[in-house]
Amino acid sequence: MKQLTLFDEWGDELSESTPPDSSLNGFCYERLSDRFVSFALGSRHFEISPKECDFPKEWQKRVMKDRAI
Repeated sequence: MKQLTLFDEWGDELSESTPPDSSLNGFCYERLSDRFVSFALGSRHFEISPKECDFPKEWQKRVMKDRAI
């Protein structure tokens, strides 16, 4: 009896044929509008101003610094 390695071969083929996804996902801070913007698969999904945002101030500062667009 021989054990097949189906998933290892399938994973290699998938990674070679699929280009890396460069679309935006998650929250970003948009400097132009002064808003936190949520993106899902590159499409704008939700936006909120920093004054209305209920997320912790530490999170807001980190996103404004690291994920500004």
